Amino acid sequence: MKRARERRLPAGFFRRSTPEVARALLGCLLVHDAPEGRAVGRIVESEAYLAVGDPASHSHRGPTARNAAMFARAGTAYVYLIYGLHLCLNVVTARAGVGEAVLLRALEPLEGLELMAARRGTARRSELCSGPGKLAQALGVTRAHDGTDLRAGSLRLLPPAPAGAAPPVAVRPRVGITRAAGLELRFFLADCPFVSRP
Repeated sequence: MKRARERRLPAGFFRRSTPEVARALLGCLLVHDAPEGRAVGRIVESEAYLAVGDPASHSHRGPTARNAAMFARAGTAYVYLIYGLHLCLNVVTARAGVGEAVLLRALEPLEGLELMAARRGTARRSELCSGPGKLAQALGVTRAHDGTDLRAGSLRLLPPAPAGAAPPVAVRPRVGITRAAGLELRFFLADCPFVSRP
């Protein structure tokens, strides 16, 4: 069955501050058409990381081999490994050379649930993508996606499906960090059962 033509994010989507982009990404779709199948999730939680005044950001000390993609143009994927175990997917924001990004923390699984379950080793829908490492695993994100364009390609972002009134958004401090822990740069859909539980 032929799929309908996909809508793309507008050209100006990333031409806002990183916190604004983090909020705007809520409701957008993350799609991965991998060789083993298609997986789709709706973004329900994100965190902004800034270039200035944010020592928790990977860009705080400037570009390195590890964080090079974070300094690429807006819309680029920045993928890194944490604890030597889990991959995290970020959406690069701001202009090239600045070093800002949005961490995708949780998705609502929408399509390819059996594939996600096989990758994650659990069939519980609430556990498939409720955390940055979980969503990367469920969507089949790999280190090979680091530096790729999230506006096109097999791993990509799409605008939200047309809907009614937007659900309320909660804003809280980021989780899992010790520096700049008080900055309220975590955004999530309030009362959403798929948001990560810190």
